[in-house]
Amino acid sequence: MDGGPGTGAPPRGPADPVVPSSRHREIVRAAARLFDERGYHHTSMDDIAAAVGIKKPTLYHHVPSKGRILARIHDDLADRLLGRLRERIDTGAAPAAVLLGVLEDHLELLDREPANLRCYYEHRRELPPEDEAHSRARRDEYFAAVLAVVEDGVARGDFAVTDPRLATLAFFGVCNWSYQWYRPGGAMAARAIAVSFWRCFLSGIAATSTGPAP
Repeated sequence: MDGGPGTGAPPRGPADPVVPSSRHREIVRAAARLFDERGYHHTSMDDIAAAVGIKKPTLYHHVPSKGRILARIHDDLADRLLGRLRERIDTGAAPAAVLLGVLEDHLELLDREPANLRCYYEHRRELPPEDEAHSRARRDEYFAAVLAVVEDGVARGDFAVTDPRLATLAFFGVCNWSYQWYRPGGAMAARAIAVSFWRCFLSGIAATSTGPAP
């Protein structure tokens, strides 16, 4: 997830349930799959209702609009990723281990819920205006939390980084681009890829020190 200066998360819209029902989660999963396969603008509420096996009036009972479904996909992923990150930090794990966990979270989500994560990256510009600020604030919050991990690693002497924010942007580049090429069931398991990325990010790819950049 990309990020920048946080603005604080505004309250959720009144149509969003505090604890989504199983039917609501089913709707979100079906919509994510359709958005991924057909594109957001080529998917209708009729299509989503048919995929879930309910009538359109019943669908509107659970969600007020297609845009709010997309917002729920964004909020659900942001909540889970941020929650996992905070759990690792709260255990006192070393910064390097926390970063490995972040990579694992992204790759495992791509393995289990590829459509949801691809929707997160591909369709953020289609978020309704009333939901876009909230979703952007959640992305910023996640970025700031990972940046704090990098800064902690620098303070501890674990990371030789002169610009923690730039290093964090590079780290998210590794995380975020994976959705473009990763497909479940490939030759390498998600965790193995995460570990390989983590080693490259921490140690680089040079066989020996090449000295300072020109």
